[in-house]
Amino acid sequence: MAFKIGYRTLKTAVGAGGAIAIAQALQLEFYSAAAIIAILCTSITRRSSLKASGSRIAACLIGMTVSVLFFQLLGYYPWTLTAILLVFIPLSVMAKVKEGIVTSSVIILHLYTVQALSVEIIVNELLLIVIGVGMALLMNVYMPNIDRELRHYHHEIEDHFKTILRELATYLRHGESDWDGKEIPETVQLLQEGQNVAFRNIQNHILRYDDQYYYYFKMREKQFEILERVMPFVSKITHSVPQGETLADFLSELSGAVSPANRVPYFQEKLRAIKQSFQETDLPATREEFEVRSALLYIMYEMEQYLYIKDRLWNKADKKKL
Repeated sequence: MAFKIGYRTLKTAVGAGGAIAIAQALQLEFYSAAAIIAILCTSITRRSSLKASGSRIAACLIGMTVSVLFFQLLGYYPWTLTAILLVFIPLSVMAKVKEGIVTSSVIILHLYTVQALSVEIIVNELLLIVIGVGMALLMNVYMPNIDRELRHYHHEIEDHFKTILRELATYLRHGESDWDGKEIPETVQLLQEGQNVAFRNIQNHILRYDDQYYYYFKMREKQFEILERVMPFVSKITHSVPQGETLADFLSELSGAVSPANRVPYFQEKLRAIKQSFQETDLPATREEFEVRSALLYIMYEMEQYLYIKDRLWNKADKKKL
């Protein structure tokens, strides 16, 4: 494996070094703690970093308050430290700031080490917290642009959908296909990875809680589930019928139209026309023809859902950015 330094590693290192430099320049006691806090608060996204920083500040304030009370009342003894942790940890969990337990424990140990309480000591610890958290937040101001990565998944998924629909159409026409189906597991992986990147993109925006790509990947995931349900029914069609040719033409045209553009009304109307023509056709003459037409009707029903999903979820997305 090649040696590589990622952007998060770089930010963590710079943030830790900056925090300890500032704390040392201010001649703070236990200045190395500022670097520890900076490391713990530097996260992969802005929102998670902000949450982690808030939790650690709140936990530190709780820890310092409990420590001051217990040390003043009980003195500086190991069992006093035990009592502080027995109270502090449950309080942090109740306050939903358990992420800050480790950081706060460092501050509590500082107070135990100096075995004295004064304004200077309290200010010293507060400055360590502010410097460490501040440097982490400053480092997380920069986040790499992942639009290119999102566009990559978007285009790859569309290409896979086109292939799948095209191969389904081929099978309906000829009752066989030399397609190896590799796009199926690849699409599953692309959808999962794309959603992960889209979620990370959302987490990098403090005030925005949705994303056009997030809705896009959710839409394709639900549509892909329908394509998976359709495949066994397509494989059951062992011989060609006129209705199968018509549906194959529909799937082939739909394959060529896989894109962010919302052409759902056009294809919904086309599907309704195909269903109408099916209803006007004479009843099946044989059991085999009956089974084939039943499978085709099921496929049409699923394709109606396929189109409906896009029409429903597409209203939530910002189409201009896709």
